[in-house]
Amino acid sequence: MLALTVAQAHHALSRPIDPVQHAVAFNPTYDQLWAPIYGPAHPYAKDGIAQGMRNHKLGFVEDASIEPFVFDEQYNTFHKYGYAADPSASAGNNYVGDLDALRENDSISVYSIPQHEQKKRKIEKKKEMEEDKDPEEVVDKVELDNPASDTWLMKNRKSPWAGKKEGQQTELTEEQKKYAEEYAKKKGEERERGGEKGEIVPDKSTFHGKEEKDYQGRSWIAPPKDAKATNDHCYIPKRLVHTWSGHTKGVSAIRFFPKHGHLILSAGMDTKVKIWDVFNSGKCMRTYMGHSKAVRDIWFCNDGTKFLTAGYDKNIKYWDTETGQVISSFSTGKIPYVVRLNPDDDKQNILLAGMSDKKIVQWDMNTAQITQEYDQHLGAVNTITFVDNNRRFVTSSDDKSLRVWEFGIPVVIKYISEPHMHSMPSISLHPSTNYLAAQSLDNQILIYGTRERFQLNKKKRFAGHIVAGYACQVNFSPDGRFVMSGDGEGKCWFWDWKTCRVFRTLKCHEGVCIGCEWHPLEQSKVATCGWDGLIKYWD
Repeated sequence: MLALTVAQAHHALSRPIDPVQHAVAFNPTYDQLWAPIYGPAHPYAKDGIAQGMRNHKLGFVEDASIEPFVFDEQYNTFHKYGYAADPSASAGNNYVGDLDALRENDSISVYSIPQHEQKKRKIEKKKEMEEDKDPEEVVDKVELDNPASDTWLMKNRKSPWAGKKEGQQTELTEEQKKYAEEYAKKKGEERERGGEKGEIVPDKSTFHGKEEKDYQGRSWIAPPKDAKATNDHCYIPKRLVHTWSGHTKGVSAIRFFPKHGHLILSAGMDTKVKIWDVFNSGKCMRTYMGHSKAVRDIWFCNDGTKFLTAGYDKNIKYWDTETGQVISSFSTGKIPYVVRLNPDDDKQNILLAGMSDKKIVQWDMNTAQITQEYDQHLGAVNTITFVDNNRRFVTSSDDKSLRVWEFGIPVVIKYISEPHMHSMPSISLHPSTNYLAAQSLDNQILIYGTRERFQLNKKKRFAGHIVAGYACQVNFSPDGRFVMSGDGEGKCWFWDWKTCRVFRTLKCHEGVCIGCEWHPLEQSKVATCGWDGLIKYWD
């Protein structure tokens, strides 16, 4: 009896205190009160205590001498069976918890399998192997000893290739050979073109006019000598004078020939780009076919002899207007939403493209190399507008912000983003170059100054049209007196710049009026395009 009493007292003194219990049934010693913490280390705080608190006034916290796996095993065993090994116990008192359950289960843990269970599994595995064995199968002993044979693989179940036979290599059919050759050829072409990722389509162009040169040897794109502006005063158009109908799907953009406007270029969703005569016959002069999907944007160089096209097939192409030849092609593997050339005459080889992957990519077209990437936007880039004598440019994006960049430097110098702002899919520069008109998707046109601060002009706001959900173009008359815009109901709207009042609306198209351009010389003439595939000319 005395021996039992001493053993129990010793067990009580050597047992660590359970931190969960609220009352201690015995008088603990100093060693028990300040015993080290047991269990794996905390992943973020060292042993559950901040690093600076380790040497605190109540003692020094030591690391536990127990592996995480052992801790997990004993923790789960205690929750399943009610007992667990005591890591700090003396010899003979190795377990805590339900000792009756310990004896019944023969002190197994959740991760250890009992002997009878192991024996049962071995018997079941042996039965499975015997069932798989074919009794009539004649086993060749030489084959069985050769590790390279199928017999050896089938018999040695430990091999990861057991039961797996490699199919014999058969010769390719003619069709498969042909496909492999075509695929290799296509990959080789892509490599030669500098890793172009856009869809490759053969470039074609068809001339529809009578002759490419006149009796004096002048090209068909040469501007007429008598084309001059009669005065500087613009007027609102009233009537329809001509309709061009050659596209089989909607027209996404139109551009007049620079300075003279005797030709008009149109980008169609039918993958074609067409150029039309404005002054004389009014017919289609040439069709450019080089994209496999709808054409998103077009842009003339300063003298109009060349132009850019951007398509949903991820390609940007630089065309010769007169001959219809593709001078160069560019692609990053993303869809270009807007393409622009630097307006300076000495920088006509620099191309900027706003892409669907939030970047503005700058190419040098002479070397076909990407020279700069502007990548601060958080959404697809919709517009690029040069300001401040072409030293800076403004971009808008699906992230509902405007950003101003110094040309050639990929750092935003001005960031405009307000909670009330919407996406701005079209921006136009006022002829005075002091203002920007931005088509906002909350059915209004906002005006921003282009001076140092790029502030919103709260006094000028043009509203009344419905453009929510459509990338309708906004534009100015050449004298800056009128603002015009297409809308989602097929109308073209005209506002007075000074008073912001609506002057006139023209019912132009069935569906959406997507683009509108004021003629650079004829003061009362405007061209509009829409999703009905028509281009209309108004006077």
